[in-house]
Amino acid sequence: MTLTLEDRACGALVGAAVGDALGGPVEGWAPDQILERHGGRVHGIVGPWYEDWRTARPIAPYHKGDGHVTDDTLMTHALVRVYETVRDHLDAYAVADHLVPDLMTNPRWIPELEAEALPLQRIFLAEKWIVTRLHYAHADPREAGSGNIVNCGAAMYMAPVGLVNAGNPAGAYAEALDVAGAHQSSYGREAAGVFAAAVAAACVPGATAASVVDTALSLAKDGTREAISAVCEAASRHRDFESALAPLRTAVAPYDSVGPDYRAPSLGARRPSRLHSIEELPVALGMLLIADGGYETSVLGAVNYGRDCDSIATMAGAIAGALGGGAAVPAVWAKQVAEASRLDLHAPARSLAAVAREVFARDRSRRRAHESAFTAISAPR
Repeated sequence: MTLTLEDRACGALVGAAVGDALGGPVEGWAPDQILERHGGRVHGIVGPWYEDWRTARPIAPYHKGDGHVTDDTLMTHALVRVYETVRDHLDAYAVADHLVPDLMTNPRWIPELEAEALPLQRIFLAEKWIVTRLHYAHADPREAGSGNIVNCGAAMYMAPVGLVNAGNPAGAYAEALDVAGAHQSSYGREAAGVFAAAVAAACVPGATAASVVDTALSLAKDGTREAISAVCEAASRHRDFESALAPLRTAVAPYDSVGPDYRAPSLGARRPSRLHSIEELPVALGMLLIADGGYETSVLGAVNYGRDCDSIATMAGAIAGALGGGAAVPAVWAKQVAEASRLDLHAPARSLAAVAREVFARDRSRRRAHESAFTAISAPR
């Protein structure tokens, strides 16, 4: 039976949030460190890396673990709210007009802080950049991303763009590039476009992990395309994530500017380049291939990869969830994450699906108006 738009939206957004929550507590660590800390691979929701999470890292006293989502999900849900307001395609100006005010003025429950606070107080520096540039510096939204850290900050929350353009990867790619222009430049912006396209491609009836990767490769440019190609070629030789952890890292390493030690970035890290790629999207696609599109294996592979694994698992979870629908996401995980994070994970999906239907109706009307106008001016005399 063909999955409905609502099924796929639920799979993508709930799947992304669950992946985020599973990856959060082991973010920044290497696979062997994760293995030692947990006495084996992570196979579900685990607690914080440090039991004294409030004081272990004073500069970042976040309660990662125990089913808490991170900024990946906070930003994803914020973008859904922008779509709920605009109810049409978005662009960089929508980020300035709606996303930034939402981050600055509307207190929400922040799971990692265990308190109600402005989202601005939790998001990372790369996301605070959009507030600085758009609210305080009054930069042109289409160019505001230039100068920011080049990382996965924009890509991590672009799943809603893919869902609004469900079945139209090229449209998702173009829209995400426009939206992300307010946040990122270079390969960070490129990854946002390709990730949105992958989610849109996963919504095509009959889509597979392989077809999603093929679509991503058809649209990706420069180092992003090369990194996806290299990682997915390595992934094709594995059928379990355990054996693939090291080979996937080796494959993406030439394109990843951060370097071998995630917590001590190299001198050339996160700078604009046509040769580099973020690490998160290629690895997420590689894990998707290894799992043949299956949700659990895709996400657990991403989680146990370590490094920026909350974002890797967010992306893998969104794409695998769009492929398999809401039923693909283990209900016990979704329930635990929703309760621990005090979030309704399904409401944003239902709302976004309704917006996507409205946008499609507008697109159809606009397309027919274009056809009528073009027919009139192109008729032979």
